[in-house]
Amino acid sequence: MSALAQNEIFYGTGFLRDVQKLQHEAQEKLAQLLDILIVDTFDSRLHTKPLGAPLKGKYSFRITRDWRVAFEFSGQHTIKLLVVDHRNRIYKRLARL
Repeated sequence: MSALAQNEIFYGTGFLRDVQKLQHEAQEKLAQLLDILIVDTFDSRLHTKPLGAPLKGKYSFRITRDWRVAFEFSGQHTIKLLVVDHRNRIYKRLARL
C-alpha cells in the first residue's frame, strides 16, 4: 500500500501579515487546520469550497464561522495560501490580486 502524497504549502505576499492580525485563538485553530490541509485539501472539517467567477481557480476554507483563508493550487500537490480575512471582505480582496 502506498502513502498518499502530502501537499506542499507556500505563503503568498501578505499572508503571514494577515495571520498576525487574527486573534490568538484563531491563529491556533488555523495552525491545526493547516495540518489537515497538508493531508487532505477537501477534508470536511475545512469546509473547502471552490470559488466561482471571477475567482475561478481559487478556493477558500473556514478558520471560524467568520474568518476564511483563500488559496490556489500551484501544482497537483502544491498550495499557495493567498489571504486571510473576514468573510465579508475576503472575496473583494481576492478580486484585486
